Amino acid sequence: MKELIKKITELYGPSGREDQVRDFIKEQIKDHADDIKTDKLGNLIAIKKGNSGKTILFDAHMDEIGVVVTHILDKGFLKVEQVGGQNPVNLIGSRLIFNGRIGVVGVEGESEKELKDNYKNLSLDNIFVDIGVSSKEEAEKIAPIGTFGTFAEGFVDYGNYCMSKAMDDRIGCAILIETIKNMKDNQHTVLFAFTVQEEVGLVGSFVSAFDYEVNRAIAIDVTDSLDTPKALKRMSMALGKGPCIKIKDNLSVSDREVVEWIKNAALANNIPYQFEVLTFGGTNAAGYQRTKSGIPSGTISIPTRYIHSPHEMLSYSDVENTVKLLNTLSKTNF
Repeated sequence: MKELIKKITELYGPSGREDQVRDFIKEQIKDHADDIKTDKLGNLIAIKKGNSGKTILFDAHMDEIGVVVTHILDKGFLKVEQVGGQNPVNLIGSRLIFNGRIGVVGVEGESEKELKDNYKNLSLDNIFVDIGVSSKEEAEKIAPIGTFGTFAEGFVDYGNYCMSKAMDDRIGCAILIETIKNMKDNQHTVLFAFTVQEEVGLVGSFVSAFDYEVNRAIAIDVTDSLDTPKALKRMSMALGKGPCIKIKDNLSVSDREVVEWIKNAALANNIPYQFEVLTFGGTNAAGYQRTKSGIPSGTISIPTRYIHSPHEMLSYSDVENTVKLLNTLSKTNF
C-alpha cells in the first residue's frame, strides 16, 4: 500500500483542480466497484452493492491546500493567495509547483530591521515566490494570474512512519481505494465518495450524497497528533495508537449511535482505536449532516503531525487498522 500512498500524495490536486487525482483513483478502482459515477461538481462516487437494505457512505476528499497567483512583479516574482488553510510560516523556504515549474518562497525586506520584522509578522503580503525567471513576461508565460500551485515535496518512508505533502487527505483516498479493493461479503451497500473542495468549505460533501438514500456517513480524514514536545495539552491523539473516532470538532458533533457503532466494531475485532475531541477544524461529516433531511454522520481520523505543511507525518499501522475497520463496518449491523 505504500506505493499507492506515494503515488497519490505526489499528485497535483489543489481545491477545484482535482482532475489528476480523480483520474488516478478511477483507474485504481474500476475493476472493484459495481458502479462508478462522476457528478457535475467533480465528486467521484463508487458503489459496492450489499443486501441489507441499508447504505453507508465513506468519504475522503481529493483536494489539497495550495496557493493561487494573484499578481506578478516586474522581475517575475509571484504574489499569491491561499487556497485552503495556509499558514505563511509553512511556506517559507518551501518549494511550490505551478504548471510543472518549481518555485521557492522568500520574504521581503529592504533593511535588516524590515526583514526581521517581516519574519516575526509573516503574512501573504510580505512573501513572494521565485520561479527562476527575470521578467514579468517570462513569469506570465509559466504561471499567469489565476494559476494554482501546491507544495512540491514528495513521499518519505521511515518504516512505520511516513511523510509527504497532501496526506490531508490523500491518505483517506488511499484508505478508501485499499478498502474497496479488499472488500468482500459486505452486508451493506457502500458508497465511496471521493470529494472535491473540502479545504475551501466542505463543498463536495454537500452534494455528493444528494442522489442517494444514505443511512450513515463517515468522513475519513486526518487530525492533529499531540505527541510532539510541548504540544497542546487539551487533546490526546497520538501516532500509532489506532484510528481516531471523532467525538466533535469545531464544525460538527458526531452522531452518538455512529460513534458507538464504530467503537463496538473495533472492540469486537481487536482493532486499536482512540477517541478524538478536536478543539478546532472540521471534516466533511459536517456537510453530510446538512445533506437533504440530514444524515447521521461521524469521522474516523488518522493522527498526523504537521498538518497543512509540506511534511505531514503519520503512522502506517494506523492506516492499516483504518482499512480493517472500514471493511468491518461494511458488514456490521446497526
